[in-house]
Amino acid sequence: MCKVLIPALLRSQTEGKAEVEAEGTTVGEVIRHLDVRFPGLAERLLQDQRLRPGLGVAVDGEISHRGLREPVRPTSEVIFIAAVSGG
Repeated sequence: MCKVLIPALLRSQTEGKAEVEAEGTTVGEVIRHLDVRFPGLAERLLQDQRLRPGLGVAVDGEISHRGLREPVRPTSEVIFIAAVSGG
């Protein structure tokens, strides 16, 4: 199972846990697995079968441009991050 780091704004969905484990070979599968364990989490992460606007994901320290299709290994670390904008 991969390690998933949960941002502070979503920890109410994971019983306060900052780190959880999940199964899956893609980010999308990981989210589906987490939603079974923590109902409602997918709704907070997804919109129209994509990551919500303003939300990104990093796998093993690399920001993903493949979104839900990003491959995940059992030893991976997945982090959901809020996009930062500025000017």
